[in-house]
Amino acid sequence: QVQLVESGGGLVQPGGSLRLSCAASGSIFSINVMGWYRRAPGIQRELVARITSGGIAYYGDSAKGRFTISLDSAKNTVYLQMTSLKSEDTDAYYCTVVDGKGAYYWGQGTQVTVSS
Repeated sequence: QVQLVESGGGLVQPGGSLRLSCAASGSIFSINVMGWYRRAPGIQRELVARITSGGIAYYGDSAKGRFTISLDSAKNTVYLQMTSLKSEDTDAYYCTVVDGKGAYYWGQGTQVTVSS
């Protein structure tokens, strides 16, 4: 089975930084896209950022200018460098991978709490 192991969440003060990591392993066909989602009012999940296997990144409005997504293809690991964190960023963040067949896989989520 495909496993997504997330880490890096925690409690930080406003203006602080965190780096989230997600490592994919198991019987994955191939990786097309990896990304991060979070919960949002009125919807199940909101896209934070995603990156293709070719290194093309896309950011949701809340992440632009503050977060950076990167992919280490050799390790099947995606990172989300989060800076200038605000209380509004508090949420559970979920890693996802889209394989070469178009299937989605989800991690368990890692909690980010921004509070003074």
